[in-house]
Amino acid sequence: MQSTSWTEEHSKALREFLESGMSYARIADAINAKFQTAYSRNAAIGRATRMGLAGPDRPNDWPKLPPRAKPPQLHKLHERRVPESMRLMPMLGREEIVKLRCAEIDPRHLSLMDLEPSDCRYPYGGDEEGEAVTFCGHPQRRGTSYCVAHFHLTRDPGIASERSAGSVSLRLVEAA
Repeated sequence: MQSTSWTEEHSKALREFLESGMSYARIADAINAKFQTAYSRNAAIGRATRMGLAGPDRPNDWPKLPPRAKPPQLHKLHERRVPESMRLMPMLGREEIVKLRCAEIDPRHLSLMDLEPSDCRYPYGGDEEGEAVTFCGHPQRRGTSYCVAHFHLTRDPGIASERSAGSVSLRLVEAA
């Protein structure tokens, strides 16, 4: 990396090259050739700025950049429609309380820390604020995370309302 302290000779050459209208890239190349240095274009710009020689204005005789092409105009987007399956159905009366299916199994209620790799991971609890989440804990069915009873409970087709489960968020609470 080149030192940030330019010698007086280098600064004088920079000033002369700038007055002659050279670009910073050519100035850096000329100074490097003359003094066997390794200044970059950005180093020349930085030094000129610190010397008060560089300004935001370009000389008028510099070539102008070609005008940029206008971005293509996008067609007006049509209003997006919500798919029929996602539309809310109107409430037309009393809702019936859906009776959830249950597995005919007595869960062991193991905490997450107590589960072994081959234990069923079907969750229980966590519905109420502060209620701990426990897991079934019975031996898993081969190839799944659940025991046989919970595997069929989660995979059985059942009726549509039984199949469509809402999103469930589990909280990890400290085991007792």
